Amino acid sequence: MVCIVDVQEKPELNNPVLIEGLPGIGFVANIATLHLIRELKAKRFVSIFSSAFQDLAVTTETGGTRAPTSELYYHKSQTGGRDLILWYGNTQALTTFGQYELCEKVLEIVKELGCRYAITLGGFRQEEVPATPQIYACGSDKETVTEALNLGTKIMVGQVYGIAGLLIGICGLREVKGLSLLVETLGTQPDTNAARQALLMLGKLLNMQVDLSRLEESTVETKKILESFGLITTAVEEKKKEEQQFRWSI
Repeated sequence: MVCIVDVQEKPELNNPVLIEGLPGIGFVANIATLHLIRELKAKRFVSIFSSAFQDLAVTTETGGTRAPTSELYYHKSQTGGRDLILWYGNTQALTTFGQYELCEKVLEIVKELGCRYAITLGGFRQEEVPATPQIYACGSDKETVTEALNLGTKIMVGQVYGIAGLLIGICGLREVKGLSLLVETLGTQPDTNAARQALLMLGKLLNMQVDLSRLEESTVETKKILESFGLITTAVEEKKKEEQQFRWSI
């Protein structure tokens, strides 16, 4: 496998926390992390390209291209609190080896910047979801999980797939505390409400406040990006499927 890391800057950060926001169930992490990047005006400092990503490029309206990538952004707290490293991307790796390599690369980079705490976000698919979705937690150590439980989460029992789960497992081997927050979602479309709950819980954990009034805009942008990479279907494609099913039923 080939994993290319393009480092644009090496910021000096204060005890930073890594927040993972790659596409997953309900695209909860993707929406929440994009919103943080926008609201906090976080700055990109690393781009990662992997041969385990999709083998395509998406064209833009101006004739340019956008490739599958993972990016790291940083935000320096203005109130003396902990700084943030935001891991955002439009894809996860398509192979097991690629997923492990991606996690190792990111942990290697953030540890050099003093990061010893990582939080992954994700969706927990359910058949029915209440107006205020429940958040489930699991982590690399008892202390980290207990902190989340004291804030109202429930213990996650079962398997956590993708980067949201894998990164936490690797954190335990790399002297980094890891916590996974999984929000109930139907998982069929980008879920603004689930992303809101994830951000509210992050605010409690990290003692930070983020304006959520423009969260829907982040959902719309996320949906456009995911559609361009074929990760979700467009409204036009859904309509075509419905028409085809109707024809077959006559």
